[in-house]
Amino acid sequence: MTETTNKYQEQTLFSITWPLFIEITLHMSIGIIATLILSHYSDQAVAGVGVANQILNIAILVFNITSIGATILIGQNLGANRLDRARQLSRSAFGFNFWVGIIITIGILLFGDVFLSFYGLEDDVFPYASTFVKITGISLFLEAVSLALSAVLRSHGYTKDAMIVTVIMNFISITGNILSVTGIFGLPVTGVVGVSWSIVIARIFVICAFIFLVYRRLTLKLYIKDLVNFDKTDIQQLLAIGLPSAGENLSYQFSQIVITSFVALLGSGALAARVYILNISMVCFLFTTAIAQGTQLLVARYIGGKQYDRALHRGIKTLKISMFVSLATSLVIALIGKPLLELFTNDPEIIAIGLPVLWAIVFIEPGRAMNIVLMGSLKSAGDVRFPVIIGVISMWGVAVLFSYFLGIVFGLGLLGVWIAQGLDEWVRGIFAYKRWLSKPWTRKEVIAKNI
Repeated sequence: MTETTNKYQEQTLFSITWPLFIEITLHMSIGIIATLILSHYSDQAVAGVGVANQILNIAILVFNITSIGATILIGQNLGANRLDRARQLSRSAFGFNFWVGIIITIGILLFGDVFLSFYGLEDDVFPYASTFVKITGISLFLEAVSLALSAVLRSHGYTKDAMIVTVIMNFISITGNILSVTGIFGLPVTGVVGVSWSIVIARIFVICAFIFLVYRRLTLKLYIKDLVNFDKTDIQQLLAIGLPSAGENLSYQFSQIVITSFVALLGSGALAARVYILNISMVCFLFTTAIAQGTQLLVARYIGGKQYDRALHRGIKTLKISMFVSLATSLVIALIGKPLLELFTNDPEIIAIGLPVLWAIVFIEPGRAMNIVLMGSLKSAGDVRFPVIIGVISMWGVAVLFSYFLGIVFGLGLLGVWIAQGLDEWVRGIFAYKRWLSKPWTRKEVIAKNI
């Protein structure tokens, strides 16, 4: 027992993070490659799929409520040597997320077009968005279960396995995208329809792979009864952590819907430029996301094992690394901005809109790094409400409000929108830094002694 516990507590950040980095890189690349392929099919298709993904991302964030709770609680229980408790939480997360996924899937299929209507999309964009939502929405419940099982594997340190699954999933999706858009081998060009079905097929593979790996790595066999007999106490604890933690991300997605509606007022050119730049900017915070997730897993274990100083120093060290890498990466992207944008589009209007925004990203990314790393670490330490409170206030009081004033009222367009979002990232990052230095775990501890 002691040997197993030491394995969890002494796992290095590098051993956890490098598979996460590759996995997140591949996961993000699906969106980038799909956007790149679709851009040669239609800029309107790109805009439609980009907006549709915002709605689907909200659904995925709902699924992440359980996954975030599972990651933190399983990690803390492993650090505290409560291995049986960790296994029970794994079963409960699996069963609960299945039913959440079913409910969300039905809701998206019934009301997807209603949600899209809130964006005020132009007539040549809406059909693409509607098609993408309806087809990919069918498989959302599979995404819900796979996120829960991925959290279980990652919490136990098996980040490499999740990476391998992502590699194969990407291969399936990219192959489907190419076949759907290029008409290679004489196949019909199905566009957004084919791209959507590629995602469905990839999700079917992922869920089968994760069920197998959970059994293979953890000797944890999942049964049909786990879908109905999950422990209510487990669910309460998962939600107690997951709801506030996911609340920050949910607030962000809803604020993005409002901001996207502002961008839509600027025209389809600005809307398409936003989608392209969002894909490019993912490269900037790719490393930060990976190292932040690895740090989150370690901090949860350190807090569970009451190694508080170790948790504090781990967070600060990760912060310094991520801010430097984010700044350097965003600067390189800004310097080669025009060739990058030309990979996606030849439309001079879209390129002219996008180039100034790429320079604004240089200002944004160090603040985003501070926000991502420390807010995630605070959640792992059990301080789950603070990120939500600061997040909601800043996203709506800074990002949304200033996006409208800078982008619409003062006429800065998409550049104004990006500057506003940069201010939001820095405000949240600074508050997170001060909170982290205050050692919030001295006031909060998630795992009670009687668990």
